[in-house]
Amino acid sequence: MSNPVGDEARVIPLRPERVIPSRPDRTVSLRPAPDRAVPLRPAPARPDVPEAASGAGEPLWRDLVGEVLRRERRAQERTLKDVADAARISLPYLSEVERGRKEASSEVLAAAARALGLGLGDLLSLAHGELARRTAAPQRSATAPRRPYQGLCLAA
Repeated sequence: MSNPVGDEARVIPLRPERVIPSRPDRTVSLRPAPDRAVPLRPAPARPDVPEAASGAGEPLWRDLVGEVLRRERRAQERTLKDVADAARISLPYLSEVERGRKEASSEVLAAAARALGLGLGDLLSLAHGELARRTAAPQRSATAPRRPYQGLCLAA
């Protein structure tokens, strides 16, 4: 005995329709209309790869500040727990700040800097220096002639 199965796929709605409480005669669909194409979002950047390393342009400020905090902590040969306790910040949160996964407030940054013996201005100055170092364009001499781009473009 054969099971009659059509060639069409069955669609299971992820966002069911709902009735608006103020207007029970009206139903709102939370699904996109089937005849309209839904634009795809670009894939998010990997959080463990800094922006500059991924070739996406300038690095993020949170990455720079986190790298400076980690570099200073390691230079003092202190543990993450020691600095988190001194700054009165949770250890997991400080770890995420150092890895550039959290955008820390100025109060948190000031506390972390104080725990490392730095002022907030010192921390931000070090992060600014790192940003300037990474984004500095190579110096071109004023007398060097500019050559036109001789690249190759492929189109499919």
